[in-house]
Amino acid sequence: MLTALDDYPIHQVAEVMRHVGTSDRNFYDRYYFNCHRCAPDLFLVAGLGQYPNLGVIDAFAVVATGGLHHVVRASRELGSDRMDTSVGPFRVEVLEGLQRLRVVLEPNEWDLDFDMVWEGGIPATREPRHFVRQQNRVVFDSVRLAQTGCWTGALRVAGETFDLTPDRWWGFRDRSWGIRPVGDPEPPGIGATEPPTFFWIYAPMQFMDCSILAIVQEDRHGGRILEEAIRVWPASAGRSPQPLGRPQHQLDYAPGSRNVRAATLAFAPPGAARFEVCVEPLVPLHLSVAGYGGDASWRHGAYQGHLKVEGFTVDASRAEDHARLVGLVDHLARFECEGQVGWGLFEFLALGPHEPSGF
Repeated sequence: MLTALDDYPIHQVAEVMRHVGTSDRNFYDRYYFNCHRCAPDLFLVAGLGQYPNLGVIDAFAVVATGGLHHVVRASRELGSDRMDTSVGPFRVEVLEGLQRLRVVLEPNEWDLDFDMVWEGGIPATREPRHFVRQQNRVVFDSVRLAQTGCWTGALRVAGETFDLTPDRWWGFRDRSWGIRPVGDPEPPGIGATEPPTFFWIYAPMQFMDCSILAIVQEDRHGGRILEEAIRVWPASAGRSPQPLGRPQHQLDYAPGSRNVRAATLAFAPPGAARFEVCVEPLVPLHLSVAGYGGDASWRHGAYQGHLKVEGFTVDASRAEDHARLVGLVDHLARFECEGQVGWGLFEFLALGPHEPSGF
């Protein structure tokens, strides 16, 4: 079926724009945003994704504050028009490509809504291609852009309204697309014979005059699957991004767990002095409640029917709720580097065997 998007000269394959260039069920196309006020009291993460070969579009918002996770999530059939980025009360609008976007969650019965405009603080930066084979099958083949910036607008959660101003309300966003495990779980087949490993550190950090973007993914032996470290300045600074060499990490785990209490990231830029960044994870936000695995009833791309919208609150101190908070964790973190203090995301997962950590 033709859509309005087909009238633009942007085709990549001999198909209408509704159809992507691969039949892999796991193709996805997703927005991710986070928002905070440079203080350890509130952390918002929101996202919206399309899964063209599964016929699904879904969205979510999670606010972690005061030990609670306030959640609203929605899913619907994708239909033929991929330009329609609305899912129930959610929508994303591109106001200026790679620079300004509007993210909306309309007022609803779950006491969480917002109308926020994103402004990029640094140029959108393309990360290395993420490619992983598992038992000969391609399970990751994706591209992502990353950007730090700030917010304007309004956020309401748990009866409190916040006026978002760019001097205080910072954040990070990414756009990624390609192949990664999504939708309803597949039969494991031969994959069940080998315990999976997913050791992952993702740390985009924002300082007053620049940002540092760091990624580490390792296999069970500590070998690098994906890595990058780069320092990026605002476009107005007139400086090219600075490669920071191979990122190194030292993690302090809470006893008897895989929860990171503190971390040190070290960088050795070519031709420059080595330096370290001290990481203090402050507000943990568990992405399992947003659809990133861990919740069998709601996974990104899983079919929920023509339209489904739901919301709830999770209390991490209750045993029955704590079981829902597993897997990938996005921490609002404080970063300290050579006397400067920054804020940003420290995303971490240590799944399966990882010999350098003793797991």
